[in-house]
Amino acid sequence: MSTPTLPELHGWDGPWAGLRVLVTGFGVTGFSAADTLAELGCQVVVVDGTQTQQKNDDAATLTTVWGDRLDFRWGQQSTTTLAHFEGDQLPDLIVTSPGWRPDSPIMHAAAEASIPVWSEVQLARRLGARPGARQPDWLMLTGTNGKTTTVTLLEAMLIADGRRAVACGNIGMPVLDAIRDPEGFEALAVELSSFQLHYTEAPGEHEAGPLAAAVLNIAEDHVDWHGSLESYLADKARIYQATQVACVYNAEDPATEQMVAAADVVEGARAIGFTTSTPDISMLGLVHTEEGDDVVVDRAYLDNRAHQALELGARSDLGQLAPRHLVANALAAAALARAAGVAPEAVQQALRSYQPAEHRIQPVAQAEDVLWINDTKATNPHAAAASLSSFSGVVWIAGGLSKGVDYSELVQQVAPKLQHVVLIGTDSTQLRSSLERHAPQVPVTEVSGGDDGVAAMRSAVEAADTHAQPGQAVVLAPAAASMDQFASYIARGEAFIEAVADLMRRKGFNEL
Repeated sequence: MSTPTLPELHGWDGPWAGLRVLVTGFGVTGFSAADTLAELGCQVVVVDGTQTQQKNDDAATLTTVWGDRLDFRWGQQSTTTLAHFEGDQLPDLIVTSPGWRPDSPIMHAAAEASIPVWSEVQLARRLGARPGARQPDWLMLTGTNGKTTTVTLLEAMLIADGRRAVACGNIGMPVLDAIRDPEGFEALAVELSSFQLHYTEAPGEHEAGPLAAAVLNIAEDHVDWHGSLESYLADKARIYQATQVACVYNAEDPATEQMVAAADVVEGARAIGFTTSTPDISMLGLVHTEEGDDVVVDRAYLDNRAHQALELGARSDLGQLAPRHLVANALAAAALARAAGVAPEAVQQALRSYQPAEHRIQPVAQAEDVLWINDTKATNPHAAAASLSSFSGVVWIAGGLSKGVDYSELVQQVAPKLQHVVLIGTDSTQLRSSLERHAPQVPVTEVSGGDDGVAAMRSAVEAADTHAQPGQAVVLAPAAASMDQFASYIARGEAFIEAVADLMRRKGFNEL
C-alpha cells in the first residue's frame, strides 16, 4: 500500500485505512485518539511509560472492539523508539497526548525522521463532525490562567442561548469525543493548553478556523517544557490562526494584543478587546454606576458602538466575592459568545448561574473576622497574584515545586498586602530569596514536614492562625506545583480544607 500524503488526510472518508499511527500516552486523550484512529482503519500502536490496572482495562476494551488494529507497548523503553510496527517500520504519523515534551526521545526521533506530530485537536480538526452531523462552530481559548473558569462560563452562555454546546479540550472531554457525537454540536467551547497548541497546525484548505479565539492573559509558565518564554508565547499565539470572526484579546495585557496584530486570520475578522475598566470602541468592559455596581457592557457587537453600549449584566451577578480576574474571565467568555451571536439575556443568565469552582479562590471558613481561602489551583506566580490582589491584608501560605519560574515580580506586586508568609514545600529557596530581596519587612515562617504534605499543611495552618489578625485573609495560593509534597494540587487543597476544618472544630467555630 502506498502511504497517502498528509494533506489528503481530512474528513471521515479520507485515505486513513492502513496508515501507521503511533499514539503517545494512554490517558483520557490517548484512549480517545486510539479509538478514533482504529475506527478509521489505521494500524495503531499506543506507547505509555507506565502501566496501571486502569490502562490495562481500557486497552482490553479497545482491543475487544477493534482487534488487531491496535497494539499496546508499556514501560519507559517503549517511549524511546519509533520502531513499533511490523518489520521495524516507522509510523506515518504520531498523535500525542498533551505534555509529551518536544525534547523527549520519541519526539526528538520524530523530528529527525520528519514524521508529523499532531495533537488530538489537530486530528479532530482534520476529521470534522461525523457525516450527517452538524459541523460545529469552534470557540477557542487559551491563557496562562483562568481557562477552565472562562470555558465553563462560555459553555453556560451558549446553552442559555438554546445552543447544543459542550466545553471540551483541556477541561476534560477530549475534542475528539465531542466531534464524534452522533447528533453533533452547534458549538464547541474549546479550552487549549500551550502543550496542545504546540502540536496543532494552522487549519488547511479543507478545514475552517475557529469562529472566534481568545488569549486570556500571558505570564511566565511552563518555560521548562517549551524551552523559552518566546517559544511559550509563540505556541499560545497559534490559537488565532485562521480565525473567522473575532480575535479576542486582553486590553490589560499587551502581549495578547500583539499576538492578534501578528495573526494570519480570515479577511474581515475583528480584534475585540476586553477590560475590567471602561471599554473603548470594539471592546467589552465595565461601567461604574451611581448606584455603586459595575455593569458589564458590550461596545463591540452592535452597530452604533461609537455612541452606545449594550448591557450584558452586572458584576454582582457573579456573586458577592467577584474578584477582578473572575470579572476578566467573564468578559472574555462574553466576547466569544457574542461573536457567535449569543443574546445579551443569555450572557446575563450564565453570569447569574455561575458557581465558583472548588480550589480556585474558594472560601472555606470565616471566624474571628479572618477569612480562609483555598486557591491551591494558583500553581504559578500570575495566578497567585490574581488571588492575593483580591484581598487587602493577607497571611500567605505559599511554596512547592517552582517549575523554574522567577518570583521577583510577584513579590514586588503583592508585598504591600502581605502581613506574614508561611512557606511550605520541600525547597522554598527561590521564593524565600525573592521575599528577602523585595519584601524584607514581611515576616516569614517556614514549616517542616518534608515529603509529608499533610503534616506540612497542618503546621502551615497553625502558623497562619497564630499570625492572622481580624480583617485579614489567610490565602493558600502556592504559586508553585504540588508534586513535591502532594499527589496533585487537588490533594493539596483538600489537605488545607481539612486542616482548617480541624482548626475550626478545636476553636469551636463552624465552617462556611
